[in-house]
Amino acid sequence: MRTTTTIPEFDPDLIARYDVAGPRYTSYPTAPQFHAGFNEAALRAVAKASNEEPVPRPLSLYVHVPFCFSPCFYCGCTRVITREMSKADHYLERLYREIALTGPLFDRDRPLQQLHFGGGTPNFLDLPRMTALIETLKQHFSYREHGEREYGIEIDPRFADGDYVRGLAALGFNRISVGIQDFDPAVQVAVNRIQSVEQTRDVLVAARDSGYGSASVDLIYGLPKQTMDGFARTLDEVIALAPDRVAVYGYAHLPSLFKAQRQINADELPDASTRLALFGLAFKKLCEAGYIYVGMDHFARAGDELVQAQRAGTLQRNFQGYSTHGDCDIIGLGVSAISRIGDSYSQNARDLIGYEAALENGRIPVARGIELDEDDVIRRALIGELMCHGELDMVRFGERHRLMFADAFADELERLKALAADGLIVMDATKIFVTARGRLLLRNIAMCFDAYLNTPAESPRYSRTI
Repeated sequence: MRTTTTIPEFDPDLIARYDVAGPRYTSYPTAPQFHAGFNEAALRAVAKASNEEPVPRPLSLYVHVPFCFSPCFYCGCTRVITREMSKADHYLERLYREIALTGPLFDRDRPLQQLHFGGGTPNFLDLPRMTALIETLKQHFSYREHGEREYGIEIDPRFADGDYVRGLAALGFNRISVGIQDFDPAVQVAVNRIQSVEQTRDVLVAARDSGYGSASVDLIYGLPKQTMDGFARTLDEVIALAPDRVAVYGYAHLPSLFKAQRQINADELPDASTRLALFGLAFKKLCEAGYIYVGMDHFARAGDELVQAQRAGTLQRNFQGYSTHGDCDIIGLGVSAISRIGDSYSQNARDLIGYEAALENGRIPVARGIELDEDDVIRRALIGELMCHGELDMVRFGERHRLMFADAFADELERLKALAADGLIVMDATKIFVTARGRLLLRNIAMCFDAYLNTPAESPRYSRTI
């Protein structure tokens, strides 16, 4: 039995000691290691190489829609606040150019297995605009309207109704993710996001009635004015809505990086012990309601594909979090979007001016990236094993990568001894197992193998591990 099938142990004192800043490992190396030396020519080269693989990987598209009708003060995403649809039309013209430039880089016999619309607020685009965007994708990629596919979209239920959700289903979407964060009115005022349970329920019901295969919701703990009683009520409302998956993210207050967060009164944020207790409350209530803890901040029903993939040992991790389609090459479209093609990562310009200027000059708007070396590839595989499956057979891993594990990772194994002493892992000469005590601290365990964190150079700032 895999360690990930065991029920995690919530030890607040232990977790508090390990609650430091660290990567989420949706990629390795992580985004701070991307550099401007990886340019359009490099992107074209890795795309060409991916077509020439003996068995080319299927494709996954991420489409970034940056527009929002109003600012949520906690947000750290790349977004533009406006109510002018003309700005969306201007952006879509550039996005269509990017699609036309990028699509031909990939052979048309590579199926579009996964599609994800994120933002911003993807449903800022009305159905006619969304339909035009989907038609453009169909012209340049092997889009699937039926059959095996995972086509998802993030929805703000304040700006969507049943007709909109049904219209998306007709375009091929079969997964929906609904932002909630917290239903407590005081918290909603503090973060400038007023959203009712009824609005949220209407969108979820419409999705189920329209044949969506999965509906998930997002919550955030650590927001201003959050209390145990208020968050408990939110969790009860969420459980009553019965989503297939629940993500419970920790708020990262970084006002120096994200301008919108300067509207939040830091004195109203929960202290460290309350923040930890809020997560513990979510963990307890969701597990008691029958949700399985997949890892990090994700919970899913026992029959969900994520849980099944984890038990089968096929779960993977990418920029959308845990995934059952980690074998895809990911193509990021839109401002700030990130691609993962073969052993490379690349990111589009993170500002609209730079993004649009590149396209107006006929260039794919890649601004930075990285091509992995052999050590990066090995460590990515190792960190992925720990993050997804909670165990590592060091002997077999060494055989696959043609190395003597104990020699190649002598320093890392030494670092793990402290974690073993705290009961986060059990380690012998051949295997590393994440224990029930360690499952909530997967990021901390993976950090022991991060070559970039363990260099003398100053580490970039990340969100806290809990």
